[in-house]
Amino acid sequence: MKNSTVLLFLMFLMLTSGGFAQKSNGQAFAAKGKDVFPPFKDRYLGQKPPGLVPQLFAPGMVSTKKHVESLYTFTPDMKEFYFNRVGGKYKKTTLFVMQYKNNQWSKASNLSTDIKKYRGRFKPGSSKIKNLAPFKDLPIIGFTVSSKGTYYVYFLKRDGSGHLSCSRLVNGKYEKPEKMDKHINSGKWIAHPFVAPDESYLMWDAEKNGANTPDIYISFRRKDGSWGPAISLGDKVNTAAYEQRPRVTPDGKYLFFWRGDKKARKDGSTYWVGNPYWVDFIQLRKELLKNSH
Repeated sequence: MKNSTVLLFLMFLMLTSGGFAQKSNGQAFAAKGKDVFPPFKDRYLGQKPPGLVPQLFAPGMVSTKKHVESLYTFTPDMKEFYFNRVGGKYKKTTLFVMQYKNNQWSKASNLSTDIKKYRGRFKPGSSKIKNLAPFKDLPIIGFTVSSKGTYYVYFLKRDGSGHLSCSRLVNGKYEKPEKMDKHINSGKWIAHPFVAPDESYLMWDAEKNGANTPDIYISFRRKDGSWGPAISLGDKVNTAAYEQRPRVTPDGKYLFFWRGDKKARKDGSTYWVGNPYWVDFIQLRKELLKNSH
C-alpha cells in the first residue's frame, strides 16, 4: 500500500477511531420479531437496490464526483444514515446525517460542529474499550463486535504489518485478545473487520498475493467453531482499485464497501476519488458459501 493510502486511512480514522462501530447489528431487532426498519421501498434512501454487480450508492445524494465520501453507516434501526465528505469546498472531513421522519428522508445535514453528540449513538467507542481490561493500553486501531459481545480488533503499523485479534466475553469479563489464525492474518494492511451479529462470518480488507491495493475477504465460521479460509469477494467487488471497509446493512440484506483510487494531474500532483458502493449480500453470500467447501 502506498504512503498516500496511509494518509487516506488516517483521514478516515480522524472521525471514527472505532467510535462509529455499532455495538450490535439491526438483525438483532429482526430476531425479536419487531419490524423496526423503514418500509423496504424507503429503507435505503429510496434507492433502487443492486444485484450481484456493485452499484454506486445514492449518486448525487451521497456519492459525488467532486468529493470523497468514505464513512457510511446506518443506525441499527436504519432510520438514520451517516456519511462523511472531504474535497472541494470541504477542506476538512465533514460528517453528514440523513434522518427518516414522517415517511421520508431528510436532506443531508452537516454535523461537523457536533460530532461528539452523534458519536454517542454508536457506542462503545474505542476510547471506552481501551479503558477496559484487557484492552487497556493496547494500540487498537479499530474493531467490530458481535451481538454476544465478542470483539474483533485490529492492530496496524505504518509499514503495513499488523493483525486481527479476538476477545470473548466470558462470565462478564473479557479474555485477553488472541491473535487469529493464518486464515485471517495473511498479507499486509489487514484492517476494517466486520463480523456478523451471530459470528457466522467475518469480513475485512487486506493486500494479499503481492497486490498493491486492498481487496475484501470473508471467512465463514465452521461447525467446530474455527474459521474457514479467506475467500475473495470476487472480481465484481474486488478490482484494481482500492476496495475497503465492508459493512452489512442492519437488516442483513446489502453489503456496503468503499471503492476508490489515486489519480494524477498533468502537473504531477495527485488526488483521491472514491465513494461507497453496495451489492446484494444475500445473493453474494450464497455464491461465496459455495466456494467455501
